[in-house]
Amino acid sequence: MARVANTPPFVDKPSSRSWPLWAVALALFVWLSCTAWLRPLAVPDEGRYAGVAWEMIRSGDWLTPTLNGLPFFHKPPLFYWITASSLSTFGLTLWAARLASVLGALLGAWSLYALTRRWVGPQLAAWSAIGLVTQPFYFGGAQYANLDMLVAGCIAATIALGAHAVLLREAGQPHRMVLWGTYALAGLGLLAKGLIGLVLPGAVLVLWLLVTGRWRSLLAMLSVPGLLVLGLVAAPWFVAMQRLYPDFFHYFFVYQHFQRFTQTGFNNMHPVWWYVPMIVALTLPWVPAALVSLWRSSPAQLGAAQPSVDEAMARHQRALRHLMWVWLVVIVGFFSIPASKLPGYVLPALPPLAWLVAEALLRRWPRPASRVVPVLGGVAAVVCLALIGAAAHFDKQSSRAAVPVIQPWLDQGAPLVYVDEFVYDLPFYLGRKVPVPVISNWDDPDLPRHDNDRKELFDAGEFRPAVAAEVLVAKSQWPQWLCRHERLIVFGADDAPEKYPELRTQAPVLQLKLWQVWLLERSRLQAAGLRCPAESAADVPLLDKAAAAH
Repeated sequence: MARVANTPPFVDKPSSRSWPLWAVALALFVWLSCTAWLRPLAVPDEGRYAGVAWEMIRSGDWLTPTLNGLPFFHKPPLFYWITASSLSTFGLTLWAARLASVLGALLGAWSLYALTRRWVGPQLAAWSAIGLVTQPFYFGGAQYANLDMLVAGCIAATIALGAHAVLLREAGQPHRMVLWGTYALAGLGLLAKGLIGLVLPGAVLVLWLLVTGRWRSLLAMLSVPGLLVLGLVAAPWFVAMQRLYPDFFHYFFVYQHFQRFTQTGFNNMHPVWWYVPMIVALTLPWVPAALVSLWRSSPAQLGAAQPSVDEAMARHQRALRHLMWVWLVVIVGFFSIPASKLPGYVLPALPPLAWLVAEALLRRWPRPASRVVPVLGGVAAVVCLALIGAAAHFDKQSSRAAVPVIQPWLDQGAPLVYVDEFVYDLPFYLGRKVPVPVISNWDDPDLPRHDNDRKELFDAGEFRPAVAAEVLVAKSQWPQWLCRHERLIVFGADDAPEKYPELRTQAPVLQLKLWQVWLLERSRLQAAGLRCPAESAADVPLLDKAAAAH
């Protein structure tokens, strides 16, 4: 084919039926973010990740992610950087806390749309994008403040741009800048959630090229300049962390990646087939509609390309169909291997699923598709909004209701402590300037064997022992804390009074779903039998003084 000079990424033939790409992006963004302000932060995930971003702002350290003042190396920093920028711009709001996930979903949907429109046509592109963003699974993931949707968007964009580079090369068009962009996106995926942001899109693209016999393209996609771009994007942060914390590489790559993938003993254990019915249920009504269309299609329809496309586009549609199947199988297969499974892990599989569903519907209903797909999209959109509304109404796990109760006491200088628990979302709602001391049995030999909030803090404390000594308070110091403070605000689980008998002397001032809140008064504790030695202001921990100052 003739060489076309200076072809920018994802530019297709003009069509009166196509919106400009910027308008598509704007429409997708408005839809994906329309209810991001509605729900309280879910705990623990949303409270944890929004809280880490907030700590970047209040500490001024945007290099090292911290959880309660301690280095938090479960995940790399891209989500925190985006969220901290959003919170700095828009304030401590729920919408700002979820913007990184919205942008990840937008990146994934727009990439799928742009790739399909460029190589197949606007109709399949539009129905793929509509089907994707109205899947309740995808829509909900876009408004959930954790790292899953951001890395899913990076993976989708990397695959889409990589496939675009392959097809440009085969068409004799300039492709090197697009290829280098693919490597840059892989670097962002690495910064979004670690190795899966690089390994998974690489595995999808390589397997697709092998399955479709594109051996020459496989070699051409290996680019030394691209690897340099990837390194420039991703390497500086990892190198900086290893220089600051010599155990970082082992903890981040060996423990958080390979051991969590291969070992049992973590939470959320599910059988190998768990993702398949879960995906079908969470993408209603799209997957059942596609199955019906396939069941009622003739063999000729099943093998046909999208109606009204020319020979070249039909060839490209077959190539993308192979890509989507490989993409779907690789993602679901990869995350089905480990015993520990969470729904968000397979969000990168939803873009190819939406594409395959849209293609099946268009093959079965080529003429009435203008009615079938919008009806399905409308039903799906209503389901999306209803589920978000239900979550906002029925989710009672948030600590937000405690803020108006405890804020006056905090303003009067009463310290805040947790016992045996970490209330992830409370520092965000309070806009708290300093870490919250957590009183627990940190010498428990079984603690490292559990996959919970105490284990997260214990691991983080290993990187900054001096800060951990202030933040992770030994249970043996509990009586001293009671004696040092005239008043003490305490958060704990319902069973906390069994382990801390002093809590029984005063009724909780607030009962939440997950926690109880006490305002302990030293005079009443002493009347109930607490013995306090002679004390001085110097005994008050530095962390308490900092909290009172704020």
